[in-house]
Formats: sequence, structure tokens, C-alpha cells
Amino acid sequence: MEDAAELARIIAAHASREGPLLPILHDVQAAFGHVSEATIRTIAQALNLTRAEVHGVVSFYHDFHDHPESRPVLKLCRAESCQARGVEALAAALPVQDRVKIETIYCLGLCSVGPNAMVGDRLHARLDAAKLNALVEALA
Repeated sequence: MEDAAELARIIAAHASREGPLLPILHDVQAAFGHVSEATIRTIAQALNLTRAEVHGVVSFYHDFHDHPESRPVLKLCRAESCQARGVEALAAALPVQDRVKIETIYCLGLCSVGPNAMVGDRLHARLDAAKLNALVEALA
């Protein structure tokens, strides 16, 4: 299991909020890289929810993973605005990656400067083939 003290700190930081589950899950994902089954049980107990309720939220949102990803992750926006700006051609031109996980995401909120991608908390806008390939290579 993850660091129990850190998990308790995360839960305590949000427990008094209305609707604390999503902020807790985001902080757990950021801190541990995943939301394990043991963590789901701990969060459920702390918030007086069933394990199924917490698991339902974790499994619904693509940002939460049940195991840590060993590769760096590039989230490529494939929403309508980025599609209109050519993201599908960029994605199709990317070489198959085994060292970088390319994950689809729908809307990073930078519609006027797409195509866009996100690595960690850093956004990358106005991507073209050269910029996207350089970004992937830098992660690999």
C-alpha cells in the first residue's frame, strides 16, 4: 500500500469540503501515480462511502489508474477544435511508441491554439509534426 501517512494527510486536507472525493482522488493519483484497491477502501471508509461508489468514480474518469504507469505519458487532445487544426494527421504520423504512452484526452481548454498536448502539468500548444515528434523524443 502507498504511504499511509501521506494518504491520511490527503484525506484530511479535503474531508471538510463539500464533495471531497474527486479532489482526494486527484491528489492520490498525483502523489502515488495510481489509485490502488487498498486506497479505494481507505478513502471509502474515511468518507463513509461504499467501496463500489469510490471504485465507480475511479473507473469512470480516465485520469485515474489502478497501477502506476512505468512510461512517461503524453496526453494528446483529440477534441473537435484540435481535430479541425489537424491533430489526427499528427497522431497518425507518430511512430509507434513503446517508451512513451500516448493517451487521448478530450479538451485541454486551449482550443484557439491547438493542436495541444499535456505532459504532467505542462501544456504544449500550437503543435506541428516537428514539435510533437520532438516532444515525444524528449520523453523517450
